[in-house]
Amino acid sequence: MILYHGSTVEVGNPQIIVSDLGRDFGPAFYTTGIKDQAVRWAIRRAKFARKGGKVGTPAIVSVYEFDEMASRSFLKWKSYSGVSMEWLDMVVACRSRPLYRHGYDLMTGKVANDNVGETVSYVVAGVMPKEMALEQLKFQKINDQVAFCSQKSLQFLKFVKSYELEVQ
Repeated sequence: MILYHGSTVEVGNPQIIVSDLGRDFGPAFYTTGIKDQAVRWAIRRAKFARKGGKVGTPAIVSVYEFDEMASRSFLKWKSYSGVSMEWLDMVVACRSRPLYRHGYDLMTGKVANDNVGETVSYVVAGVMPKEMALEQLKFQKINDQVAFCSQKSLQFLKFVKSYELEVQ
């Protein structure tokens, strides 16, 4: 399986990212099988850096081969096929507690970004009930992500190449 990672640098040696900000599936290295999603993310990151004074920051997409078949025998997987109460509970737990550990090596599921992330933030803040959030999320176009949540999982990810994008 081919996966992509959008950033401002080439990521030839992926690492688990631990952040003060909660991420959808907790500390992980995040990728997607959707090339356009990685492109949009890389351009967004570059534009943000440039607005912050880092003139000439590139937008770079790194490409990987993921040995999904082999990984299934060695890794503890969790896959969410769509938006569900179980998915929302996981995202809320991970976003509200940045160091939350769920025990999975690899997770796949929907990305809580943009409008989706705003809805999730209302749930985290206690402003919106989960049931109402799920109803609202049913009508959103939500992209997919593959989160490598352990060092062991990264062994199944092989860097192929990277390329720079034009940022306007």
